[in-house]
Amino acid sequence: MPESGVSRAQQAHISETSAEAGLTGLSGGPVTFPSGPAATAAARRTGLLVTLVLGGLTALPPLSMDMYLPALPAVTDALHAPASTVQLTLTACLTGMALGQVVVGPMSDRWGRRRPLLIGMIIYVFATAICVFAPTVELLIGFRLLQGLAGAAGIVIARAVVRDMYDGVEMARFFSTLMLISGVAPVIAPVIGGQVLRITDWRGIFAVLTVVGILLTLVVWKWLHETLPPAERHTGGIGDALRTMRGLLADRVFTGYMIAGSLAFAALFAYVSASPFVIQEIYGASPQTFSMLFGINSIGLIAVGQINGKLLVGRISLDKALGFGLAVIVLAATALLLMTSGVFGDVGLVPVASGLFVLMSAMGLAMPNTNAQALMRTKHAAGSASALLGTSSFLIGAIASPLVGIAGEATAVPMAVVQLVCAVGAMVCFLALCRPWRQVAARP
Repeated sequence: MPESGVSRAQQAHISETSAEAGLTGLSGGPVTFPSGPAATAAARRTGLLVTLVLGGLTALPPLSMDMYLPALPAVTDALHAPASTVQLTLTACLTGMALGQVVVGPMSDRWGRRRPLLIGMIIYVFATAICVFAPTVELLIGFRLLQGLAGAAGIVIARAVVRDMYDGVEMARFFSTLMLISGVAPVIAPVIGGQVLRITDWRGIFAVLTVVGILLTLVVWKWLHETLPPAERHTGGIGDALRTMRGLLADRVFTGYMIAGSLAFAALFAYVSASPFVIQEIYGASPQTFSMLFGINSIGLIAVGQINGKLLVGRISLDKALGFGLAVIVLAATALLLMTSGVFGDVGLVPVASGLFVLMSAMGLAMPNTNAQALMRTKHAAGSASALLGTSSFLIGAIASPLVGIAGEATAVPMAVVQLVCAVGAMVCFLALCRPWRQVAARP
């Protein structure tokens, strides 16, 4: 790693992009890269700025989802709609985030990262602003779907930009850093939403999200420059994009990392969907205790992600870190199933919470490394690859989430079963499709 703290691949790519794409600096002139200490300082400032911008883009979707959660009862009363119908506003947003990535990813490979991202952000602001004034639940559902579709641009293009700028272990480190930022968002979002509700109604939450969207759009327009040179863009239409995605899915190793990461994400989704009910209703914890445990688990995920990026990457292979993370998730899910099914008797909240903490923390090894390994194989189509990774994760997660309540409200066994099935499936896909031992043997 060079002294600047930025990868050589990034420095070379920034220089090439500046020349080919005509990037401009903050003053409006061309980007220059001085030598010596000035180069080191400039590279560090650029790296920090890009990290903050991409972190904001990846944090916006969870903010859009979770800030709104405390307001669901208020929306039900205000719009005189059944709770089941109001729940569709969440489903619509999640569906939009999944499907939008399939659309935006190939667009970014054809037209570059900056233009589709700005269009997506503008549409996001428009859709969120309409939600502020939505007179009926049907209109709210429709514009929440549009909000999710547009917000997906930030998720998919942020990953593609990382692939444009970094390679190898540097990319894995950057994904771990992004996890620090995006991992905080789901923790603080409900808190922010609750505080907004203290001074205004549920429409105020969408007003806050509109302001956040406007600010982030301005930041992207001002400071996030194009990272995909014109020479590397795809010129085909929809047919070419579909052929590119089909080619990516035909890559057994890419597909293995994609499915393994998606199944790990589904295990996390099962936790998010079931934990409020399991911890509060079954084990009798207060909402404050649940919030504390949720925060501790999120901190565990973030901390292990930082250990992965700062200490493990570059010292051991990404596949070893990924394999260890998946193994820990399998063991934790197994322990949770044994505890919740009564094999050890009535174990109480502390052991179950400990098992959930271990499972969540191990996600800090699984999630960034599956993304890095998958994208490392797709320099030619990072946008399409990022779209497939995101869409697969959201769709499999959306399928897994309702299964946690399939046996009713008196047992936590379905949550543990879903987590174990997903964890074992992720490990099987990793071993059977990625075959990490063969990749090691193939290296010179």
